[in-house]
Amino acid sequence: MKKLTAALLMMSATVAVAAPFDNSLTEEAIKKRIAPVGTVYLAGAEPVVAEPTGPRTGQQVYQASCFGCHGTGALGAPKTKADWDTRLAKGMDVLMDHAINGFNAMPPRGTCMNCSDEEIKDAIEFMMKGN
Repeated sequence: MKKLTAALLMMSATVAVAAPFDNSLTEEAIKKRIAPVGTVYLAGAEPVVAEPTGPRTGQQVYQASCFGCHGTGALGAPKTKADWDTRLAKGMDVLMDHAINGFNAMPPRGTCMNCSDEEIKDAIEFMMKGN
């Protein structure tokens, strides 16, 4: 009997203390958890074209779209200033062509489909500094 009474007291104490602070079941928390994380493109539907959102700095473009490969050197992406110097020897026009159209493992525009050519150039110049 003492064990049962102790168990009931412990359970009721836990509920009494924990219940007022448990916000995980609020309507707002639930809406946030079940909110969509993306959209779906259905074949035959009109594609959504991403429009440039405004001029971004080379650093902003690098951090948003380039860092995954160029910050880690993944798949041979130039990372250091020395890596970039060998590519710069080919000329900025070649670098821009590769960046815009893709080259080897690099996808076109480095996945920044709404980057302007100028923003891509600024990102290349930022990376060439060895950042």
